[in-house]
Amino acid sequence: MSQQRETSEKVVSTLDDRLTSINQELQISNVIPSLSPSTKRILMNGSGSSIIKRQNSSAFNDDLLASVTNPDIEAVVYNLHNEVVFSNGPRTPKLVKISGEEKTKKLSGPDGAFLATYKKVRSSSNGKLTGYIVVINRMSYYNRLMRNLLNWMIVISIAAIIIFTVVSFLVVKDVVNPINQISEVAREVNADPNSEVRIQSLNRHDELEELASSFNSMLDRMQRYIEQQKEFVSDVSHELRTPVAVIEGHLNLLERWGKDDPEILDESIHASLQEADRMKHLIQEMLDLTRAEQINVQYPNAVTKVVDVLARVTNDMALVHQDFKVQLDIDDLPEDTEIQIYQGHLEQLLVILIDNGIKYSTDIKQINVSAGVTKNSLRIIVQDFGEGISEEDQAKIFNRFYRVDKARTRERGGNGLGLSIAQKLVTSYHGKISVDSVLGQGSQFIIDFPVLSHEEAEKLKAQDEKKKIHQA
Repeated sequence: MSQQRETSEKVVSTLDDRLTSINQELQISNVIPSLSPSTKRILMNGSGSSIIKRQNSSAFNDDLLASVTNPDIEAVVYNLHNEVVFSNGPRTPKLVKISGEEKTKKLSGPDGAFLATYKKVRSSSNGKLTGYIVVINRMSYYNRLMRNLLNWMIVISIAAIIIFTVVSFLVVKDVVNPINQISEVAREVNADPNSEVRIQSLNRHDELEELASSFNSMLDRMQRYIEQQKEFVSDVSHELRTPVAVIEGHLNLLERWGKDDPEILDESIHASLQEADRMKHLIQEMLDLTRAEQINVQYPNAVTKVVDVLARVTNDMALVHQDFKVQLDIDDLPEDTEIQIYQGHLEQLLVILIDNGIKYSTDIKQINVSAGVTKNSLRIIVQDFGEGISEEDQAKIFNRFYRVDKARTRERGGNGLGLSIAQKLVTSYHGKISVDSVLGQGSQFIIDFPVLSHEEAEKLKAQDEKKKIHQA
């Protein structure tokens, strides 16, 4: 467009330069002589093409000749009476009065956009207005270029819309298919909570795969809770059957004839109370076991200072079992050692292991508790000098209700749940528990927990405090 404006202005300037030498109103008689000889011949012959072919190269140096032979240029000179005194073609654009000396407008016609330039001609000697110049630039190249550009834009836009639609369809399909799969799995699990159906690996490495993985983890946790509930109900019904049967038997005995015999009455009441007490402990242990399996929900950010808990528990156990020597060795344990565990659970874990050692001790009534830090791990060892555990039983002692010697264990008041609770507590806090035992020499239970750095401990404490404030 700038080039087209320059072309129009150049034509107007060339004509104006030739016509300003005329001192009176522009007429055909004085305008034609002011034009170059080449232009006269073009006007006389009606066409410039043959003249241009015959002219040598100097003819093309005439600015006016080059201007008026441009097929896009329509140049007209008007006198003061709106009469045409010069025109380079059959079409004569109308004169439009302008307020200034020169004005250029961009207009639209049937053939496209064109530039119309209007210029007042004044005499160079006296400055009087002698006529008007009107130049119309049809800008055929510009219009052709714009049409081609528009056509290409339409074609490219249509192609882009088609490509975008196809790509969008593929992208949406790629996103919707995993969502449909997740929805299908959710519907199946909703219809059958025991269903083990899971979302297949998406192999996407994006947020949808992370969502599917989280969804599967949630379903696995729900499945574990369902299994825990089933196990709890099954274990309770199995383990309570015996004490309930014993109590029922004694009550039936008393109902028939035993209440009249003081000795039988006393024996039945004593046995029933003993079985009721055993049921109470059994139920409490099973509740502890169930809670131990849900620690990551109840105490996700708990932090405990190990030294204080070890000292307190060993002192308490020594006070309760005064016939035993409960010895604590924490020389290799830094005082500021902290691990991710709820304080009450660490206490419960130590009590279970120490009490277990006391129950199975024989002649040597001593329990050794030691703790130390190796690399980034805390190790706690609870050692007794009792009966020991065979290799066959070592692989089973952490199972629910497993008792090495069921008859002797029942006499000592055990239900076979203590070590199961201990194992659940340790594994729930990302620790490990193992046993090393020799028959007749005693056992030692080894616990390993990851040690928290100061920054990790402070971060967990802050999260725990924030959670407490939110719950409050």
